[in-house]
Amino acid sequence: MKDQCIRLNNATFYAYHGVLTNEQVSGGKFEVDVEMFGDFSRAAQSDRLKETVDYQKVYRSIKELVIEKRFYLIESLGTQIAESILNNFSLLNRVVVRVRKHTPQVGGVVDFVEFETERVRV
Repeated sequence: MKDQCIRLNNATFYAYHGVLTNEQVSGGKFEVDVEMFGDFSRAAQSDRLKETVDYQKVYRSIKELVIEKRFYLIESLGTQIAESILNNFSLLNRVVVRVRKHTPQVGGVVDFVEFETERVRV
């Protein structure tokens, strides 16, 4: 069966990631999207949570990384989120993570900068 996808979109956090000292002190808005791929056909048939990925647990794992750890780069944050999800949810074959940092300090007006990464179970 072709992989199916569960998406967690626009999980929003206030956190303290960044290279610049004022980003680390003042913080800013970060958003995370996650696409989780696997065979969810058993869950669709049984209508039972234990047959799928509990996205409440996924959210908590994302929140823990975004809020409790500090990263200089969103590349590091996004990679850690992707690896954590793939390592902790065995039903998943692949995960795509996007992290957005709002109002980045780039010397001009930018809504956000976004990093995307994909991890595949081998």
